[in-house]
Amino acid sequence: MRLLKPRSIAVVGGSVAAEVVRQCQKIGYEGEVWPVNPRRQQIGGIASFPSIEALPAAPDATFIAVPREETISIVAALARRGAGGAVCYASGFAEVGGDGVILQERLIAAAGGMALLGPNCYGAINYLDGCALWPDPLGGERVERGVAILTQSGNIALNLTLQGHHLPIAYMVTVGNKAVTDIHEIIAAFLDDGRVTAIGLYLEGLNDVPAFAAVAQSALARGIPLVVLKAGRSAIGAELAASHTRSLAGADTLYTALFQRMGIARVGDLAEFLETLKLLHCIGPLPGTRIGSLSCSGGDALLIADLGKEHGLEFPTLPPDVVSALEATLGPLVPIHNPLDYQAYIWEDAAALRACFGAMLAADLDVCLIILDIPHHEGVSAPGWDLVVDAFIDATAASDGLALMVSSLPELMPAHVAKRLMAAHIAPMQGLRETALALAAAARIGRRRRALATVAPLPAPVPLQAGPSVLLSETVAKRRLAAHGLRIPAGEEPGDVEAAVRAADAIGYPVVLKAIAQGLAHKTEADAVKLNLTGPEAVREAARDLMRRFGRCYVEEMVGGALAELIVGVAADPQFGLALTVGAGGIWVELLADSVTVLLPASREEFRSALVSLRAFALLEGHRGRARADLERVLDAMVAIAAFAEDHAGELLELDINPLIVTEREAIAVDALVCLRAGTGALGGEGNEPPARH
Repeated sequence: MRLLKPRSIAVVGGSVAAEVVRQCQKIGYEGEVWPVNPRRQQIGGIASFPSIEALPAAPDATFIAVPREETISIVAALARRGAGGAVCYASGFAEVGGDGVILQERLIAAAGGMALLGPNCYGAINYLDGCALWPDPLGGERVERGVAILTQSGNIALNLTLQGHHLPIAYMVTVGNKAVTDIHEIIAAFLDDGRVTAIGLYLEGLNDVPAFAAVAQSALARGIPLVVLKAGRSAIGAELAASHTRSLAGADTLYTALFQRMGIARVGDLAEFLETLKLLHCIGPLPGTRIGSLSCSGGDALLIADLGKEHGLEFPTLPPDVVSALEATLGPLVPIHNPLDYQAYIWEDAAALRACFGAMLAADLDVCLIILDIPHHEGVSAPGWDLVVDAFIDATAASDGLALMVSSLPELMPAHVAKRLMAAHIAPMQGLRETALALAAAARIGRRRRALATVAPLPAPVPLQAGPSVLLSETVAKRRLAAHGLRIPAGEEPGDVEAAVRAADAIGYPVVLKAIAQGLAHKTEADAVKLNLTGPEAVREAARDLMRRFGRCYVEEMVGGALAELIVGVAADPQFGLALTVGAGGIWVELLADSVTVLLPASREEFRSALVSLRAFALLEGHRGRARADLERVLDAMVAIAAFAEDHAGELLELDINPLIVTEREAIAVDALVCLRAGTGALGGEGNEPPARH
């Protein structure tokens, strides 16, 4: 992309354009800089041109800092000349609504096929080649390799250039309104630069989810990890719908499902964002979560152990040969554990320090860390600490292990030490919590990359057909789902009370009676379900009541032996397509909030991973000596539900199986809610309910 690595730059405007010129000079830009201003003779000490047409050639990149109407004419002139791309600094476009939307449409038309960042955009910095399309004093320094960062916030980008986390940044790109050049196109440009080691994204939203998924899958395949800080988590609230699934799979949940599918590490704040990128830059994704920890403090050892447990890290018991080597070095007064407090007996013994660190690095671990806070205030010398740093660098160089050095407080990792560690391929991590989170994220990325073959491309969503919606009766919904392989209870819809008794006799007691009525989505709240009916009189009484109040009812076998109740449902989203949610079901849906969402299509193994991640999974595994469920039957049910949903893509509004009762040998859908678009030819007139409002 010429815009990010330009050989010539035009800057259009006044004082802001002059600042861009200064930042180009500051970063050491070696190409041509052509100011454009019809009312000024020079800008930033460089002679200016009166117009785009007067430039000596088509610029590779242009920073446009003029009012919004004039911005459009400048973009059109650049496109006519075959320019490489532009940054549109002006605001007042689609982000303000009203006439801004119309102006943005005109801007898109003016750009044609030319790359364009913005509008309402802060610019871009290339620290690799020395280029700053940037309207403010910037931080950071030139690098030979590093991470690329893309943000939808100019101020966050500016702050990140000033970060003190010792993270080498290769690119800083802001996108503003993403009117022309979208996020996935910029990521693709980063992937084409072999000097980029990892990619960080600050996102507020995506325009094209399948295109983003495709480029993320390409990054995963190439071994370039992606880290995302997605804003707007708390602002998203799904509207209440007939099914629980739609409220469980809100927009933020769908973003999480997308990131999990594509092996993207989602982080919670900027410090975690920077530290995770730094770890990935230095050592890349991890093969697992087996951690070895060293510290000269019992407190540090306890803190990292607690944080590790909280975030899914393992500190395995050290093998006998490693224990023996450590005992020989540390002596009889130091207990050998992992995490290890190696204590102060060897503090100034370089050989003993190297031997201790080398022994831990030789263990069968995924990564080894040492916790060390280094004083570096004026007047404070740190020869003992320097000795530890030297010994850890030497031990790491002599081993094949991955390593990081961690300061418990961010400010206790001096810049000169961080640079030495990076040169030795040791990640200089700042903050125990951030380190634990970064390790867990790196392991998730590594695990997902190993499972890359199971990651299906995410298709473009099938547009939802127009027309009214129809809520299928429970009986019809179950029959449709059963045709796709879902196990349902035996049942019958009787014509009158005595037919209900005969149906119950044929099914076998106990039975359940349920009302059938238009819009009756949640039967329990309406007292429309009669459970555990054990004889004809109980059925007769229940049938009279339900038929009097609702007109129709359904007789069904009572499923016993439940080990757990799950909810499995599918909702359609215009951006993400179909998404399947599985979680703790029955009356526990909202109370436990234990669910996970998977975008469709998905493999059986992805469904298995989702199931295993639930807290309710313990019930299926035989919690406290109870019987174990046949997980394959649960997966059969999930596969059947997904197949039904995919076969009805474009007409399915929502699907809710709650509960799916899991017994020792079965997974049975005892309730089903399906809402489809009417008039699609798929309803078939099988006793469906009249149109329901959605």
